[in-house]
Amino acid sequence: MQEWSADSWRSRPVRQQPAWPADGQLNDVLREIAALPPLVTSGEIAELKSQLSAAAAGERFLLHGGDCAESFESCSSSPITNQLKILLQMSLVLTHASRKRVIRVGRFAGQYAKPRSVELETQHGVSLPVYRGDNINRPEFTRAARTPNPQLLLRGYERSALTLNFVRALVDGGFADLHHPEQWNLDWVAHSPLAAEYKRMVDAIGQGLQFMETLAGVRVHQMQRVDFFTSHECLVLDLEQAQTREVPRRTGWWNLSTHFPWLGARTGAIDEAHVEYLRGIENPIGIKVGSDHTPAALIALCERLNPTRESGRIVVIHRMGAHNIATALPPLVQAISAAKIPVLWVCDPMHGNTETVMVQGVEAVVAVKTRKFAHILAELEQAFEVHAAAGTILGGVHFELTGENVTECMGGARGLVETDLARAYQSQLDPRLNYEQALEMALLVARRM
Repeated sequence: MQEWSADSWRSRPVRQQPAWPADGQLNDVLREIAALPPLVTSGEIAELKSQLSAAAAGERFLLHGGDCAESFESCSSSPITNQLKILLQMSLVLTHASRKRVIRVGRFAGQYAKPRSVELETQHGVSLPVYRGDNINRPEFTRAARTPNPQLLLRGYERSALTLNFVRALVDGGFADLHHPEQWNLDWVAHSPLAAEYKRMVDAIGQGLQFMETLAGVRVHQMQRVDFFTSHECLVLDLEQAQTREVPRRTGWWNLSTHFPWLGARTGAIDEAHVEYLRGIENPIGIKVGSDHTPAALIALCERLNPTRESGRIVVIHRMGAHNIATALPPLVQAISAAKIPVLWVCDPMHGNTETVMVQGVEAVVAVKTRKFAHILAELEQAFEVHAAAGTILGGVHFELTGENVTECMGGARGLVETDLARAYQSQLDPRLNYEQALEMALLVARRM
């Protein structure tokens, strides 16, 4: 195997990269990004890896959630605050149920690009490059908007920095104080069908915290803030390389654009560029695994990315679909266990349950992606059962969700149906759980735990 370097991936076949204009502008932008300060620190990354190791041992639980793909327009205080609120609410519910500390990892501050299954989109006989996320091009169906623009990479870096700065300011300012969970409430909580159950849980936690502080005679200051980590899919390798560095007093190379990059299903070929890049960085790495993965392939991938078998390094995020998980997941779990490879198992019940329905739009009937709440829940329940039967630990969950009042997934406590989708469908790519569906899902997972 060749010696690794930050650009050794360039010698391998590469997928899902934009067709950048050949005018030299990309190199200018990458040099500028490489000279800018890092977005995260190696110390934060090392701390996350330690916590993920604890989750793999059953001592913590990972909550990984956020937008399918961020948009530049959503880089404002209200959407960011609402995203934090729903993740805090969900983590509170999961902590109460599991009696474990929850690791909060947001799909934000860098999730501005998405893999696509086709290169071109055709409308009315006109074909243009497919929309790949705001880091690459724009969603409007014009040639100017769809042409990949390197300047957007710089805009994405800036918005990632702004998002992280705001999140850190909120957390350090006491926004996540467990003494005041009412600060996290979204407007819907007062009239939700779930309001009473959620309020009982919050009251129980508050009473327990008050009792503990009364008994100890001191205020538990550690409860005034929580950790938040960031993640995004490792996709545009030019951009990932630009923020990959050595750091003082630590060994190795670190991707300082995010704490937790993940390897997608479309870029996971073991001898191709994305795996080559990821094998050399020190960050923990997520691996998305579908129902078509074989045990041998997963073992080989884990060994390539983690040859020293470091605990906390690999998070296997399985995304099988409610109808496939019972048969597809057990062989993978059994093989990894038999090979004694340390991984944290996480269930992503979203991607395997995507379907398309026809919805009446403003001008015509259009095809819309959606997911059914019942299928998402069914996959989660089966995941717990598979791991319990195998003697392994399901150490986390992964959701595409938003703190906004969207109607993109069907079902849930309010029983959203196909006709509701047109009311507030905002995603340019995959459908997300709205704030109420996300909290309901956390409550149901909590009951199962």
